[in-house]
Amino acid sequence: MTNIPVDAHEWVTFEDPKRKREWRFDVSFLESNWTCIFGDGCQGVLTEDATDLVQGCCSYGAHFVDEKDQRRVEKAAKRLTADQWQFKDKGAKGTTRTKKNGDITTRLVDDACIFLNRPGFKRGPGCALHVLAMDAGESFIPLKPEVCWQLPLRRDDENRDDGYVVTSIRQWDRRDWGGGGEEFHWWCTESPDAFVGRTRVVDSMKDELVAMIGQPTYDMLLNYLDNRATQPKGVRLPHPAVRSKA
Repeated sequence: MTNIPVDAHEWVTFEDPKRKREWRFDVSFLESNWTCIFGDGCQGVLTEDATDLVQGCCSYGAHFVDEKDQRRVEKAAKRLTADQWQFKDKGAKGTTRTKKNGDITTRLVDDACIFLNRPGFKRGPGCALHVLAMDAGESFIPLKPEVCWQLPLRRDDENRDDGYVVTSIRQWDRRDWGGGGEEFHWWCTESPDAFVGRTRVVDSMKDELVAMIGQPTYDMLLNYLDNRATQPKGVRLPHPAVRSKA
């Protein structure tokens, strides 16, 4: 592999059988054993190691994709109890804000997302909306901001002149955070520390993928990857974070 670029990924592309859409999938990431290590070694997204803060990627608040996304989260916030949410009293004044550039995000409290429970809270650190989902026995997908339940997956849609839509599912990179991403001390999809899961991303993040691409497309993707698993190992390109460790 000496001639392979250090950041190279393997992709698979196929057309949707029912719509004018081309699907593109980052196979190197989807077949990797990446897993979220929030609270278990995650160094956060600040400019220095912030492991002890246990903020994960919640330090800057969540950007909503649209007003529907915002309304959905605001509705979920009304269900939160003080037992589930450390900052419920502050949330009474609103949970979102509009920045000068027009972007709508979750409010910040003590330099992190208002929904982030901090170390020392009786329910432990982590997203209050995730706590709500666990307590209610529900999926967290309809409760959390879209960017939050998708991370570190990202969906990009490109409208082509021929009427086709090219949809890519890939890992979330530093560049996706804007200019500030390059200032992060650490980012999980670049670190071998996060590639310690027991299953492939395509399996562990099934619910998120189905929500992003639909069950039929997920089934086609999974069938391809499972059949591919029977092929010689030599045809695969491991994820760069794992490859660089070798």
